Amino acid sequence: MVKVVAIGCACVLAACASGKSADSADIAKVADVKTSFGPEFHVTNIAPMGIDPKLLAAQKLPDGLKFEPADCAKFAIGQTMPPGSQGNMAAVTAEGDGNRLITIAVETSQPIPINDPGQGCQKVGFAGGQLRGVVEVVDAPQIAGTQTLGVHRVLQTVLDGKPHAGELYDYSAHFNTYQVIVIANPLVVPDKPVVPVDTQRARDLLVRAVTAVRS
Repeated sequence: MVKVVAIGCACVLAACASGKSADSADIAKVADVKTSFGPEFHVTNIAPMGIDPKLLAAQKLPDGLKFEPADCAKFAIGQTMPPGSQGNMAAVTAEGDGNRLITIAVETSQPIPINDPGQGCQKVGFAGGQLRGVVEVVDAPQIAGTQTLGVHRVLQTVLDGKPHAGELYDYSAHFNTYQVIVIANPLVVPDKPVVPVDTQRARDLLVRAVTAVRS
């Protein structure tokens, strides 16, 4: 599977606010979502730690790509982090049932503008050389006091003369200087068919994670 996760992870971080619950949160409590996974999942908790602003920067795609619509390149490339921003993150990773789900809670020193696709960039294609892909907006759960966004990314390329494809979904909720993100992609297991991403589980996980960090 092509390393599409690198593109998805770079475009999942942003902000909005409302009420008391949006003024403070505890990103360490994202660990509470571990209880939502059964024994068929291998779950790992990542304690709070500092984040490198470069990890939140827009992913650099190869030069020469053409985007359609042409003015939607910013959305397809991903979100940017304001210069000088700092922050902390905590995460839970889970692998099982043919899926990998990564739940991340982030606190930054200043709100990061959401990468709003607008009505004209709900689906963006790009291509160049042996690389092509699609980035599209998908349904995300509505969570009071937050701004949510769902994005589906598909990447196709040719490596060593063989076609490779990968996909991921990322769902994010943004409030004040906090962000909660769920990244979901299928696991590639030799000699086994690829299992579709359980998008409902990913959406439910976003709701659980937001509730946990705001509790």
